[in-house]
Amino acid sequence: MTGAGPASPTGVRKFSLTPSETLEIATAHDGQTRTAVADGMRIIWDIPIRMDDGAVLRADLYLPIAPGAYPVVLSHGCYGKGLLMQVGFPTAWELMIKNFPEVAEGTTSKYTSWEVVDPEKWVPDGYACLRIDSRGSGRSPGVFDPMSPRELKDLYDCIEWAGTQPWSNGKVGMAGISYYGQNQWYVAKHKPPHLAAICVWEGCADMYREAMYHGGIMCDMVPNAQDMQMSPFQHGRGERGPRNPVTGDLVCGPETLSDEELADNRIRILETIRSRKLHDEWYAERSADWSKTETPLLSCANWGGQPLHPRGNFDGFVHAASSQKWLEVHGFEHWTLFYTDYGVALQKRFFDHFLKGEDNGWDNEARVQLNVRHPGDVFVPRQENEWPLARTAWSKFYLDPLTMTLGREIPSAAEPLTYEALGKGLTFLSQPLVEPLELTGPAAARLFISSATTDADIFLVLRVLDPAGDDVLFRGALDPQAPVAQGWLRASHRKLDAARSQPWQPFHPHDELWPLTPGEAVQADVEIHPTSIVIPTGYRLGLTVLGRDFEHDRTSATLSNIKFPMRGCGPFLHTDPTDRPPEVFGQSYSLHFDEGRMPYVLLPVIPQ
Repeated sequence: MTGAGPASPTGVRKFSLTPSETLEIATAHDGQTRTAVADGMRIIWDIPIRMDDGAVLRADLYLPIAPGAYPVVLSHGCYGKGLLMQVGFPTAWELMIKNFPEVAEGTTSKYTSWEVVDPEKWVPDGYACLRIDSRGSGRSPGVFDPMSPRELKDLYDCIEWAGTQPWSNGKVGMAGISYYGQNQWYVAKHKPPHLAAICVWEGCADMYREAMYHGGIMCDMVPNAQDMQMSPFQHGRGERGPRNPVTGDLVCGPETLSDEELADNRIRILETIRSRKLHDEWYAERSADWSKTETPLLSCANWGGQPLHPRGNFDGFVHAASSQKWLEVHGFEHWTLFYTDYGVALQKRFFDHFLKGEDNGWDNEARVQLNVRHPGDVFVPRQENEWPLARTAWSKFYLDPLTMTLGREIPSAAEPLTYEALGKGLTFLSQPLVEPLELTGPAAARLFISSATTDADIFLVLRVLDPAGDDVLFRGALDPQAPVAQGWLRASHRKLDAARSQPWQPFHPHDELWPLTPGEAVQADVEIHPTSIVIPTGYRLGLTVLGRDFEHDRTSATLSNIKFPMRGCGPFLHTDPTDRPPEVFGQSYSLHFDEGRMPYVLLPVIPQ
């Protein structure tokens, strides 16, 4: 590794990368930018990228050794471009390598960072990999305000910068998981000219409905994530932060700020979302606009990603204005398949076509590629043409209050069933199946509910039970023991947008409150996020109606980056006392079963 050379009169420093080539890289006069040839790559650390307001973001660039102009795979986010996954997210790394040892093959893993591509698996195939610390994170100074208009403007400018560098062929693609997928949806609506394709791997698209409020119920996840996996990598932690073991550099920059200064340099997310209980322009700015999303896209969803990620991936495929769009759906942990041979090959075929211009048959690929889920973590690949599937037999399964069953026959009217909001709720089970039943697609429920107070929180859990009556749980995106699907709705948010609603996906504008009159039943249409399961013969299908988060009765699970043990919902709990005061949401609710308005769940049955 060589240090930075003397500054030229124009403020541009020259770095000798190979004996045959010299690249000019604009840099600050602080000696941070360095370069090396290692592990089959030309690597430049801490390249400065100046924003329109004078702020400087820092980026790491991984290039092939041979001189040339290459397609760029770009990521921009808050988890520290120099942080090794093994250091920052050790339990996630260990679980991935245990189940998929291929991830560590053909790479030293010295450059593997959380939720972004491993350059050692991309650079040999002629890609330039560019990792950028977003403003206020890692080695990029500034105020940390994730997904804000300022951060998206930064990302737009970084794309345009990357598309005009001498090592770039002018085509920039974005690839990454979660945060690094989510911001792809958000920047695409601004149409950066050099953004040629996006691969959104499990990235939400609606900040209000998927991240902050589920059905109008505040979620604890984002404030906890800021504490656990965002703030620890905020710029200014200096020696209190980790080091990049390859370079020895401090992941969070050389600057050391006090705790008070760090707090002043980041958004107070808990206070912000508590103060914004209804959907407004603040959330809209931090969400996708499908009418303006025209970039070629590969949207990769996870059946077990609810509530944060799958909805945006499905909606992006269905509603984006792009004429060149594909949907892939898989299972397992949300960070795993991205790094496997399966995930890398899928991404490269997509990017080879759109960034390199290769005629590799990608344009003839089936628009929908599903890994259909079976019990036991078995997935069967299947190609489809659309989503939801055109042959879906949308089927109403009615809740029978007399037998507590779930069936296709409309039951008789009956007295309401009352349950404690924070208790075990009500569970309705089908008869044991006499033949396999496949459910693949979005779902919805229509309930008629009243409360002892002026509001009610509805938590729905779609379940599968084996012949012994035990829950069949699945490896979710984060929680290793998750149910088939879930849905949420606060009754005072039951207002529907008729123009945007479908029978299988009710859409709530969340723009005004409709309080309940105690004891008076109202209709509540609840969105249940897309799922896939082939239920074997002899198993039962179930629906549980709760007034709180679902919890299984098995041993809880932990991850190093998750604040609390997981009991079936991962980190997506809804326990904020200011949002769910017990005097309103801790009393009793009633389900109503009247002639002409019988509750049901609408399920996507796929004919055998």
